[in-house]
Amino acid sequence: MITSTTNTLDGYDIKSYHGVVSGETIIGANVFRDFFASITDIVGGRSSSYEQVLREAKDTAIQEMQEKAQMMGANAVIGVDLDYETIGKGMLMVVASGTAVSTS
Repeated sequence: MITSTTNTLDGYDIKSYHGVVSGETIIGANVFRDFFASITDIVGGRSSSYEQVLREAKDTAIQEMQEKAQMMGANAVIGVDLDYETIGKGMLMVVASGTAVSTS
């Protein structure tokens, strides 16, 4: 499935719009990951454990959004937006949303 942040797709004609689709993921970071991330924050550098969790959450949210689009009969999602939020302590939420379309 084609997924794009743009509102058009070069080389494709949008034949029909099916509506807004979204995928949501909430992932809890465990205590050990929090501990090691806090050490990284103190001494500096990147927190690879959190980066991995964010990547997994993003990929899951996009996949869920694509599956919903496919169930609507779409073969692409345009205007994709990713939102990242923290919920409480140690909970990460990623929302992927866009417009499901059929192209030719």
